[in-house]
This record gives sequence, C-alpha cells and structure tokens, in this order.
Amino acid sequence: MSTAEKMLFLRAWLRNPRLVSAVAPSSRSLAALITSDIRSLDDPIIELGPGTGVFTQALLARGVPRDRLVLVEADRAFAKLLEQRFPGVRVLHMDAAHLDQTGVFFGRKKASTIVSGIPLLSIPIEKTIAILRGAFLRHLHADGALYQFTYLPRCPVPEALLECMGLNAVRIGFVAANLPPAFVYRLQRN
Repeated sequence: MSTAEKMLFLRAWLRNPRLVSAVAPSSRSLAALITSDIRSLDDPIIELGPGTGVFTQALLARGVPRDRLVLVEADRAFAKLLEQRFPGVRVLHMDAAHLDQTGVFFGRKKASTIVSGIPLLSIPIEKTIAILRGAFLRHLHADGALYQFTYLPRCPVPEALLECMGLNAVRIGFVAANLPPAFVYRLQRN
C-alpha cells in the first residue's frame, strides 16, 4: 500500500472514526484468512466496506473474475480509489445499510459470498440489522455466506440477533499479524 493510500485511510479515520474503526488498513494476513474459506470463486461476490481494497486484492488474487465482484463503499474518497485501483470491478458508492433498497447486483443471480470490512461493533445495532437483512434477504442465495472480521474474540453480531434472523456464526480463524489482531467469522442461514 502506498503512502498516499495510507494517508487517505488516516484522513478517512479522522473524518469518521466510527465508520473506519481502525487506525491502520487490514493486513494481507487478515485478507488471506477472510477469503480463504470461500468455496465458489466463479459465483458473484459482494464486498462491503472495502476501504483501500486489501480484501479486494486477495479476492482477485484467488481468481475471482472482475465482472463477478461488486464493491459497496460508503466513503467517497475510498470509492474513487477503488475505481482507480481495480478497473473492471463495479464500485458502488453507497451505505451498505441500504442493501435492501437495491436490486440484485448481478441480474437475476444472487451472490454466493459477501465479505464485510464494516466495523459492526462500532455502528448502531439498527444499522447492523439493516445490513444483515439486505445481505441475507436480498443479495445472498440460500446457502450463501457472509464473512465478517472483528477485533473481539466473540461474534460481532449479538446471539439474539443471529437467532432472530435464523443465522449461525462460526469462527474460522484468528490473525495476530493485524493491527489490532482480528477474528474472522462466517455467518450463514441455519
């Protein structure tokens, strides 16, 4: 990551620390872990809150076709950076809490996977609910999965919310080589 991209990240954090939630971009180690469990690389994939694109780069390196990847980024500066860094990848400048108000991004085909860099523990629970509803009810197919990381050793989605939405969460790993260290969870329908 270039110095300019690091400065962009720092400026975004200074503008809205709750939205960015970390003082440094996610590491390549975290990107490798959060993308390691994805089974189908040919099916559509959505990335929420890609920031500077470290997860995007890992997805592309694993072989995800650019036309099968949609990036949903709320920060305008990050969205512009992503458009420049990843030509051929569709970048949507929008809040992921509005996923339930959009059409399916890939025509009639729903995504098999959503990778989320959104700091769920730093946003209001109502926004988390809106993101999960949009993801699971509108954009993921029935056996699709959402991958989420967190800095705490518990799932960032409260147990009561998982139960209410008919979801289960499985921790797939831990990355010490991240600032701060992070845990990755896979969320799926029961």
